[in-house]
Amino acid sequence: MTGMSGGKTLVQSILNQGIDTIFTIPGVQLDHFFNALHDEGNAVRVIQVRHEQAAAYMAFGYAQSTGRVGCFAVVPGPGFLNTTAALATAYGCNAPVLCLSGQIPTRHLGRGYGMLHEIPDQLAILRGLTKWAGRINHPSEVPAAVAEAFRQLQGGRPQPVGLEMPPDQMARRAAVTPLEQQPRPAPLQPDPDLVARAAKLLGQAESPMIFAGSGAIGAEVELKQLAEMLQAPVVTHRMGKGVLSDRHYLAQSTVAAKKIWSQVDVIMGVGSRMQGPRMQWPAAPRKVVHIDIDPTEIGRIGRADVSLVADARETLKALIPALEKENRQRPSREDELVALKAEVMAQFDAELAPQMAYSRALRAALPDDGIIVDELTQVGYMNRAAFPVYHPRSFISTGYQGTLGFGFATALGVKVAHPERPVLSINGDGGFLYTMPEMATAVQHGINVVAVVFNDGAFGNVQRMQKNEYGGRIIASDLRNPDFVGLAESFGALGLRAESPAELKSAIETGFDHSGPVLIDAPVGEMPDPWQTLESTAIKKKT
Repeated sequence: MTGMSGGKTLVQSILNQGIDTIFTIPGVQLDHFFNALHDEGNAVRVIQVRHEQAAAYMAFGYAQSTGRVGCFAVVPGPGFLNTTAALATAYGCNAPVLCLSGQIPTRHLGRGYGMLHEIPDQLAILRGLTKWAGRINHPSEVPAAVAEAFRQLQGGRPQPVGLEMPPDQMARRAAVTPLEQQPRPAPLQPDPDLVARAAKLLGQAESPMIFAGSGAIGAEVELKQLAEMLQAPVVTHRMGKGVLSDRHYLAQSTVAAKKIWSQVDVIMGVGSRMQGPRMQWPAAPRKVVHIDIDPTEIGRIGRADVSLVADARETLKALIPALEKENRQRPSREDELVALKAEVMAQFDAELAPQMAYSRALRAALPDDGIIVDELTQVGYMNRAAFPVYHPRSFISTGYQGTLGFGFATALGVKVAHPERPVLSINGDGGFLYTMPEMATAVQHGINVVAVVFNDGAFGNVQRMQKNEYGGRIIASDLRNPDFVGLAESFGALGLRAESPAELKSAIETGFDHSGPVLIDAPVGEMPDPWQTLESTAIKKKT
């Protein structure tokens, strides 16, 4: 039979859209897909992992740190199901991740015969975890399906999408041409009348405040200019960190923002749902300007006086000249806000000294252009408010999902995307062991991540709550850990131990100079409860 196989058509179609790396585990339902990948040679980097969850987390890390599409491919059923936590994380973090899943043969779909890897209505599960998902039922459908997938990935709010394809359709040949590179959708422009209304409201404000989330990434220059015009603090938490460098006096943590919350009369959200202040902070009659590419986010939590459904950068570009006409005279707030930062850091030092010492060691060791991948650990919680970030996409977080164990595998994906930049992964001993086998992947593929394990022998957050709130009834929170240094060495990685913040800084610096992956065991004791101090964003986590 002449023509091109469905697998080859799919491979060439996604490569034509710019996919250069695929994280994966092969399997029989993907045989024709992998055969086509082999034919592409160096046109695509194929990184096989040791567990499907790692493939999806690595794709997430690749996407989150670049803004480009991160791609993973897995077999159906249990293979696909192993990726769902990472898909949920990508969904919550607005990451453009492409899930490619195999399926059972077409003639058996929906029959319940018990075919290899069969699960009921896999596509429904995939649709529940993505912005859009579809099935390719014939090679001729590949170009249109891939076109729609990338339209969804690159337009509007970036979130994961999924495609599944049965193995018989991957093997089937047809006279079909792979999809050529598609142009990116034009950015959505704001309504000029609404821009004018927003400018008037902001210009008249006595004490405005800006909340910037991941939707503000790409609008850093405009955000800084607008914030300086308004002398408005720019508040970020997790997803928006770095959109305004923490070296700027207007860049403030949520803890700092809450201290001056009573003064604020107008708030502006830029690519942020403003969940913390609008749901947890004291209510007050404040005016709200809300900018978001996703219309479903406008009014989700609370009303907005002016709603701008548009691209953040385009909206801020339009707001700046409009605000120049409406803005009142504003003296610099630099002295006030520098003092506010110092007050907050002094509070952190007084109440959370152990976490702060380690957070400062991490920052001192990580170069300005380095990337840190967060985790659900005591130092990680501290970092959300206290770790200075100077560039967007250099603080990678799990966002609201709080996906314990995401960090190490995600960091590997970040490093694959940025081989020239230092990448630091911080972990608790509980979370690290979720994807610990990927040390083998790191060694095999030369992914030179430096990973720190804060080792307290427990799910520390849980155990502290059991002690403090449940009468010391400890259950299921103690951990018996391996020798992490010896474990690293058994994989062929460099293992180091650091028993103080100063030793940790030195070990990380040694790790960055090393030519392979590095694991640092950092034994720590029980740390003070961070949640009262960080109550502006506090939802107690499980580690």
